Amino acid sequence: MPRATQKIQPISQECGDCPIRHRAVCARCESEELNLLEQIKFYRSFEAGQTVVWAGDKMDFVASVVTGIATLSQTMEDGRRQMVGLLLPSDFAGRPGRETSAYDVTAATDLVMCCFRKKPFEDLMLRTPHIGQRLLEMTLDELDAAREWMLLLGRKTAREKIASLICIIARRDASLQLNASDGELRFDLPLTREAMSEYLGLTLETVSRQVSALRKEGLIVTEGKRQIVIPDFDRLLEETGDDSDGGFLV
Repeated sequence: MPRATQKIQPISQECGDCPIRHRAVCARCESEELNLLEQIKFYRSFEAGQTVVWAGDKMDFVASVVTGIATLSQTMEDGRRQMVGLLLPSDFAGRPGRETSAYDVTAATDLVMCCFRKKPFEDLMLRTPHIGQRLLEMTLDELDAAREWMLLLGRKTAREKIASLICIIARRDASLQLNASDGELRFDLPLTREAMSEYLGLTLETVSRQVSALRKEGLIVTEGKRQIVIPDFDRLLEETGDDSDGGFLV
């Protein structure tokens, strides 16, 4: 498979005006620290289906997802491939101190990433405790989410899997918009049903059937190709099989 060409997104955006500012790795940074980040950042954009980095390749940058969704995948020696995670807006890609990528990172939708050159970022972490503290928090949240995802893939029914994924994306969208996750939620579902089936370990027919069932029962409303409306988030949450807090840390 040929390696995809990275495209630099021609945007100029101040850190203080960034839509993921309150959730990203820079969330705790003060003005002086943001100025230091400004000096080492750049933007890259990727089209849906384009590879950001292949597993084992050198990754000379770390990045926050600004818009769009990326998938994390691993491929076994015999060619079998498993999607093992999603990167949603404000999620962090790459690991300081690690030269290569542990996963294939692929744009599931059109994607914009705020990137930082790795070596200067690592140096800045040592001099800026707020960045290191926030990165530690995000790493621990990612670990908790991975453990919850093991439960989802191993024990949840198809209906619970679909409801859980919709709730995860809805909550992230609400948090970025600073909306409370009660009452009606409206957002664009960025994943195709094919991508959902691959990620959840279900057939395309099962995904379509379960989405239709949730729609017929009034738990979700679909408008156009991608927009989802959740009339009552608590009702949908009851279908995930999680506890009252929703289980997932997102």
